[in-house]
Amino acid sequence: MSSMRDFYSILGVKRDAGADEIKAAWRTKAKSVHPDQNRDDPQAHNRFAEIGRAYEVLKDPAKRSRYDQQRMKVEALEREQTIMQQRQAAREAAEKAKQAKANAERVLEELARAEAEKAKADAAQAAKVKAAKEQEAKAKAEAKAKTDAEAQDEAPAAASTAGADKSQTQGTASAQGPSVGGPTSGPEEAASRIFGDSPEAAAAAENLRREQEAAELSEGMPLKPAISPLLAPIELFSSLVRRLRGTPPPPPEKAPDIFTEAVVAIADLLEQKSVPITLNDGREVRVPLDGVTEGHVVRLKGQGLKFQGLQRGDVAVTIRVLKADRFAVDQFDIRTVLPITLENAVLGCETQVEGPDGTMVPLTVPAWSNSDQVIRIDDLGLPNPEGGRGALVVELRVMLWEKPDEKVTDLMRLMREGLYI
Repeated sequence: MSSMRDFYSILGVKRDAGADEIKAAWRTKAKSVHPDQNRDDPQAHNRFAEIGRAYEVLKDPAKRSRYDQQRMKVEALEREQTIMQQRQAAREAAEKAKQAKANAERVLEELARAEAEKAKADAAQAAKVKAAKEQEAKAKAEAKAKTDAEAQDEAPAAASTAGADKSQTQGTASAQGPSVGGPTSGPEEAASRIFGDSPEAAAAAENLRREQEAAELSEGMPLKPAISPLLAPIELFSSLVRRLRGTPPPPPEKAPDIFTEAVVAIADLLEQKSVPITLNDGREVRVPLDGVTEGHVVRLKGQGLKFQGLQRGDVAVTIRVLKADRFAVDQFDIRTVLPITLENAVLGCETQVEGPDGTMVPLTVPAWSNSDQVIRIDDLGLPNPEGGRGALVVELRVMLWEKPDEKVTDLMRLMREGLYI
């Protein structure tokens, strides 16, 4: 869905701009992009026509109202489409998280079985070593019990027999050791069986192998007996389990945010009170207005969309200020217009201007004041985030009397044409 052309951006004015501001912006823009002033630019004619179309719509109150309504509908549809896309992305993320959790549980089950097999193999090996030591001790005790004479005559034979028995016992234990549990695949094959044939699995196995070798060697000497081929994969997976269990689980992903607008009055911003808005799902939430103005975004934490397995999203509310008859918001300043007569503009005067809260504020108009000249009155604007307030900006507008005045007319003629009789 293509977006509408933003006529306000084309003219470089805000959405609440008045008719005079729109007309002035159109004149400035039209003069700068006029084809006669940009003969080398082939796009100048198109830009000039586009500015003309924007002004034709915005200068007419009825056309401007229809345009604003249509634009609000288009923006609402775009926001709805964005929310649907975010919801789809959230569902896909939840499905991926579910699959990752199932894979992790399967891996932990495999590792638990591997640890159990390792413990069983260690127990069997320890029993065989204990039996061999008991047989050797028994042989030594029998040889010592013989008489001295028989020991002298048969000492070489007894020693040879004891050595042969010992060698046979150790050979039997050595021959039977590797056969426990049957042939075992290497660490790479075991890692591939659990984690799949992926570069990440091979890299993990290689990193753990190198860490194990570095930990076992100190100045070229082993710190502990070498691990048998049967137990090497189990040690590898035990190290991986310890690493996995030592890493805290990542926080759940956040659900998409809800984007909406709140239309408020200048009085609401002055009073710093919260205003209610209704979301698309029918819920009503309150938006605080502390230190905000036109265009600011207020984020309501944890009040957005809610999906199973995801952290709840936020509600992002863009502030829109209603334009009043006498006042307009400019950041944290409040602007108003004060009409003055010609004699007050020339001579200056003491007068009053209505403030945004309805009270009358004294104002000094300097002598020789022009139209569009502004006078700032501090601390009468909107509250800002720093704890202060903006200003009340008074724009002077020189106005003639409703009916012609002969004395003033004669004076102006005298100033323009000189003394006459």
